[in-house]
Amino acid sequence: MKPERGIGVEDSRLRCIEDHIEALRQLLEGCFDGVEQLPLAEGLNRRLAVDIHAPVSLPMFHNSQMDGYAVASSETRNSQRFTVAEPVPAGHASPDHQPGTAVPVMTGAMLPSGADAVVPIELADPHHFLPVGTATTVRLPPNISAGQFVRSEGSDIRERELALGAGQILGPAQLGLAAALGVASVTARRRPRTLLLSTGDEVVPPGDVLAAGQIYDANTTILGASLEEAGVDVLVREISADSVPSFLATLDAVVAEADVDIIITTGGISAGAYEVVRQALDVRGVSFVSVNMQPGGPQAIGRYAGVPFVGFPGNPVSAWVSFEILLRPVLWDLGVAVQARHRRAAVLTEPLDSPRGKHQFRRALLEGGSVRPLGGPGSHLLRAMSDANALIHIPPPVERLETGDTVEVLLTGTERGGDHSE
Repeated sequence: MKPERGIGVEDSRLRCIEDHIEALRQLLEGCFDGVEQLPLAEGLNRRLAVDIHAPVSLPMFHNSQMDGYAVASSETRNSQRFTVAEPVPAGHASPDHQPGTAVPVMTGAMLPSGADAVVPIELADPHHFLPVGTATTVRLPPNISAGQFVRSEGSDIRERELALGAGQILGPAQLGLAAALGVASVTARRRPRTLLLSTGDEVVPPGDVLAAGQIYDANTTILGASLEEAGVDVLVREISADSVPSFLATLDAVVAEADVDIIITTGGISAGAYEVVRQALDVRGVSFVSVNMQPGGPQAIGRYAGVPFVGFPGNPVSAWVSFEILLRPVLWDLGVAVQARHRRAAVLTEPLDSPRGKHQFRRALLEGGSVRPLGGPGSHLLRAMSDANALIHIPPPVERLETGDTVEVLLTGTERGGDHSE
């Protein structure tokens, strides 16, 4: 196959963000098909692959909403004194209601057939339950309404009704509904499998001893956590030296041994003298492009050994911003990601400058309706990334923003401030 010509960073043409996102979508579309059956306990944060229809109704039977007495409401129009019947505890079958009786029921207990209302114990006289056999009658208020304090069968969901739709993300509430319906397992979208490879002679795993000029590798941790958070399994996390043979050997070994759906690398894709990823893959059909964004301009996209390949820059912030702006939205659109990012407007607390012609993303703290930039634009500033919960969009042709200007922000963490009252 003839290698596809890449657009190098030295080329004056820049790919717009939207075009690169579309290229990633086309590259990855259809790559993450497949489903798997999971026990309910393993379904958290998975995407449901098929509809679940209710196998039973909820509630499954008429039951009491309160501790009290079950009665036939029509009888309370003519009498206030009722014979106390045998109590019905929760979890036990209920006998038929006998005329003229009031049946002690606990919350959740099945209503006797023929009873259609519950009188709370505090409205009865006496207003507390007495030991079985010690109270023969109880006085109740008159004119009780039918359905009072009764949870009707099927009032939540009826049998065969759609309970959970395909594509829905299974959180605690959705899993709880499935459990209440007696569903023991779910058919979920398979999580994509990823090889994550960081490159560079200078990077070593955290905890290792650093030699002169070396730094700890943050990229595999940052991107690995981001991918896992988004719903992607990171099967292999590797560091490759700045050697084409070593880099290719690592790739080949993983592709041969592990069934991966996507390869993601960081570093080695710019125009420097030791850009190992570019040197190894530029002649193998991978395109190296410059996207109109800062940080995160250099990008790589293509296939290696038939597997979709995505290359991010080596600076940790650039790699993280690349994932958030370019790859995460594609994973969401393709039904892979289980966590979306949301954009909103906010008021800038201080002025900002942006380079001409670039779409800049600045780390920031969003608090209520205001957003405060953190650190500078440098792609090495990890503390600012750690403290931030948002990215400020500064699209071209904007080169200057003033205090009080309204900007668009992408929320990347938990928003602070605002009204969180219940």
